[in-house]
Amino acid sequence: MTNKVKEIWTAGQVVINGWLSIPSGFSAEVMAQCGFDSITVDLQHGVQDYHSMVACFQAMGAFPVTPMVRVPWNEPGIIGKVLDAGAYGVICPMINSAEEAEALVRACKYPPRGARSNGPVRAGFRGPGGAYQATANEQTLCLPMIETRAAVENMEAILDVDGIAGVYVGPSDLGFSYGLTPKLDRDEPEIIEIYRKLLRECEQRGLYAGIHCSGPAGAKRAIDLGFKLVTLLSDIGMMAGAARQWVGETRGGGGKQG
Repeated sequence: MTNKVKEIWTAGQVVINGWLSIPSGFSAEVMAQCGFDSITVDLQHGVQDYHSMVACFQAMGAFPVTPMVRVPWNEPGIIGKVLDAGAYGVICPMINSAEEAEALVRACKYPPRGARSNGPVRAGFRGPGGAYQATANEQTLCLPMIETRAAVENMEAILDVDGIAGVYVGPSDLGFSYGLTPKLDRDEPEIIEIYRKLLRECEQRGLYAGIHCSGPAGAKRAIDLGFKLVTLLSDIGMMAGAARQWVGETRGGGGKQG
């Protein structure tokens, strides 16, 4: 069991992450052949459930992408279940303190570091018996989300929790918590300064920071700041954006008006 995301980070490169909100194995199969390094199934805000997540994992299996999941909350049952199904990384929303980050790590890791129950029903298919358990703690990524004022205030304590691989920034909720309009690609000086501090703190600890973006322009700015994982919107956002653009171009180009 090896994690491509970890290999890319070790090589000093940036991970390009896809995002699956549509509960369809076929959508996952299409996305998986588009060149992403990793693809995250969104169980929090996406229209996904456990069974559609497994179907997405199965569809992605033929391609060299790392399957990850954003879980709906910091709850050990669903965290263990997505790992058992084959997730190589867990992104967890609304982590606001070191105690909550510690609870996340314990749910993600087998003993002695954590308290994850043994039963990798699908993940255990990788290699001979026991091979998964021997490498899971090292290879699976634990990524708490930094997306609130409280999380920013507790940033250093969260980052000091042993077992996290890095953090994932939710720009919409982060801005919202500071009284700003929720959006992905932020340019407010106070938010950019938070990003800069977070990136400095991560670098000092050998951790990696990811962020949700609204497309290549925002992703490029995030990479220039120092983020090591960038998500290019979502399958829904990409489909809707392209559809709106093409419809607009067609109507503006003299096509018959509906």
